[in-house]
Amino acid sequence: MALTLSISIIVITCIISITSFNNEQRVADLSMWPYLVKEKKQYYRFITSGLVHANFMHLAFNMFTLFFFGGFIERQFEVIFQSKLYYLLFYILGLILSDIPTFLKHRNNPDYQTIGASGAVSAVVFAAILFNPWATIYVFVIPMPAILYGVVYLGYTIYMSRQESNGINHDAHLWGAVFGILFPLIFEPRIGQLFLYQLTHHF
Repeated sequence: MALTLSISIIVITCIISITSFNNEQRVADLSMWPYLVKEKKQYYRFITSGLVHANFMHLAFNMFTLFFFGGFIERQFEVIFQSKLYYLLFYILGLILSDIPTFLKHRNNPDYQTIGASGAVSAVVFAAILFNPWATIYVFVIPMPAILYGVVYLGYTIYMSRQESNGINHDAHLWGAVFGILFPLIFEPRIGQLFLYQLTHHF
């Protein structure tokens, strides 16, 4: 089935997140805690932080987004790369690489922690935009082209990443989006040509 990996990721993430909502110790053990990564070499946190979420809203937003976009990217990768393992690699690297800027920025701050799969989910969304820039995305029931959503999302993320006022790791959103665009292009540069063709021949 085309959704096997995406659904597996969603199920595992939901189980771990939901059972951790009232378990502060487990959240602390799994979170991206840059200071402990640096001091105790707990590199596993780059991955485990994507398995826990702050609440049902946080979890639902990420997992519903992954459900709607993940299956599409999984199928695209299977066709292009002849293996679903590229999708799994893509998701795991999305978790890791989107948190590296956060680690570098906060590695000397013992009080900073962050959780959530937003970096990897952002990578999936922007890979989908790369493959189909004129797909319709509904934002609060308002339809808009995927490419326009991408531009607005990146602008908003860049702005909010400089505010650091709401506790959300917007840096992970931003770098996840960048990774989501670069990963397919590195392995198959012709995807970039297809993207440009779709942009210029839509009308």
